[in-house]
Amino acid sequence: MPDLDRTALVVVDVQRAFDDDPEYWGRRNNPACEGNIARLIATWRATGRPLVFVRHEFETYDHAFKDVITGEPDLLVSKQVNSAFYGSPDLDAWLRENGIGSIALCGITTNHCVETTARMGANLGYDVLFVLDATHTFDRTGPDGTVMTAEELARATATSLHEEFAAIVPTEQLVSA
Repeated sequence: MPDLDRTALVVVDVQRAFDDDPEYWGRRNNPACEGNIARLIATWRATGRPLVFVRHEFETYDHAFKDVITGEPDLLVSKQVNSAFYGSPDLDAWLRENGIGSIALCGITTNHCVETTARMGANLGYDVLFVLDATHTFDRTGPDGTVMTAEELARATATSLHEEFAAIVPTEQLVSA
């Protein structure tokens, strides 16, 4: 486990837009996600650890954060693609300028923006902690018409990231450390 005092909590796309159009997004998993994110944010604030909020600037949806995202972060990144490393201001530059070598990731959605940020973070040389129980995703239909449940997609993300791109950790491990 990296030194958590030098680990930035990167909270990815926890936005109201994901609740605004349930017909579009569909069924989600992990109803505990937002509560776990709130616990992580509170822990990072209480310990003075670096805190980053990431906001996806959707073309047609509200950009507002969900109520669980409170206070001011040390850095607010706005992006229009999946990875928080392709936003403004430059997340990689900010982390390096502040001597931060590891990131803990949480947010929405598990298998899109959070996973993409994890993969890029690892490729850029960061130690990545992927807080799976502080993420959620939605059921998705594949090219063959088969629906993969949100639970299956979350498990696939954890399996794909495990030991190559990130350490998969629970919220409790980070808030009690």
